[in-house]
Amino acid sequence: MSKVLAVFGAGSGLGTALARRFGKEGFSVALVARNADRLHAMAAELAAEGIDATAFPADLSDTARAEDVVGAVKARYGRIDVVSYQPLPGGTAFVPAAELDAVRLGRWVNLFLLTPVAIAHSVLPEMTERGSGGFIVTGGFTAADPQPFISGIGPAMAGIRNFVHSLHGEVAGAGVYAGVVTLAALIRDSEAYKAMTPEQLAEITGGTTGAHIIDPAELADTYWRLLTDRDQIEYRFPVPAAQPHVPASRHR
Repeated sequence: MSKVLAVFGAGSGLGTALARRFGKEGFSVALVARNADRLHAMAAELAAEGIDATAFPADLSDTARAEDVVGAVKARYGRIDVVSYQPLPGGTAFVPAAELDAVRLGRWVNLFLLTPVAIAHSVLPEMTERGSGGFIVTGGFTAADPQPFISGIGPAMAGIRNFVHSLHGEVAGAGVYAGVVTLAALIRDSEAYKAMTPEQLAEITGGTTGAHIIDPAELADTYWRLLTDRDQIEYRFPVPAAQPHVPASRHR
């Protein structure tokens, strides 16, 4: 039985790159996202490349359905070895903190915090019993570097970042890796990247905050390294000035 990567928030940028990178290592891939047509097309494209991939359409903002999705993946593949949680939709707008209300924040808390916690709760018992596995969450730079006028998703992402840092110290000794990837960048070929006009891209790459473009294949290599080396809890791109390396436990 092959190992299984479950990509929650699978898209045309990082999700596809992760499927290819882990598929090269013999993993089957479960693709989870809201847009069923796009997801099935992605699975077919990967299958044509020889990668065993299956689409599992689901709205990740519906936290109550998280365990159902995990159950569907296990029904198809029998197991989940690695989770990558990365719902970074195109067009997500920042909101000034002074204008943020509980209703809007609540939706983002479901998507960026409560659903990944529910997924972790579902997959961790089997991972720790096997003595292997990985749980990696992707977030934006405002989770670690809050700034005026660009709140909104940041508080929710800060919550899951906090959770993963705590989780790692609890599961590393059982052979499970928990880590977080924090990006101040656009992922090339992602929905967010494609949604921008040439003028907007030019503005972003001209020196403003988050003014970097990252290649999804290179980022997928970083995820593989984090999982296999297990020497770092958090990877940030670009690396902040004077940012100390945050080592992971070396327990396996």
